[in-house]
Amino acid sequence: MIVPFSHVLFLAGILFLMGIFCAVTRRNLFMIVLGVEIMLNAASIVFVGAALRWYDLEGQAFALLVLAVAATEVSVGLAMIVYAYRRTGSVDPGAFDLLK
Repeated sequence: MIVPFSHVLFLAGILFLMGIFCAVTRRNLFMIVLGVEIMLNAASIVFVGAALRWYDLEGQAFALLVLAVAATEVSVGLAMIVYAYRRTGSVDPGAFDLLK
């Protein structure tokens, strides 16, 4: 492995923290979905890095599974955002109080 495993973990940690920051601080549903997507990509980077570190393909297979779940999460999330926007006229998460 050319890149040390600690650098891979550091990069994934920084990306995960950026995703958490984006998901928590933004007041826009699109940015919240984007933050969750960044967190899933950080997890897949760790899986691929661990697979390269220990010469095992299970991490890469699990990373493909994470990417498939992320793709379905984005498609379902965007469909829900479009439905909510048509219903309320806003993408602000504070405007959705239907379950309260």
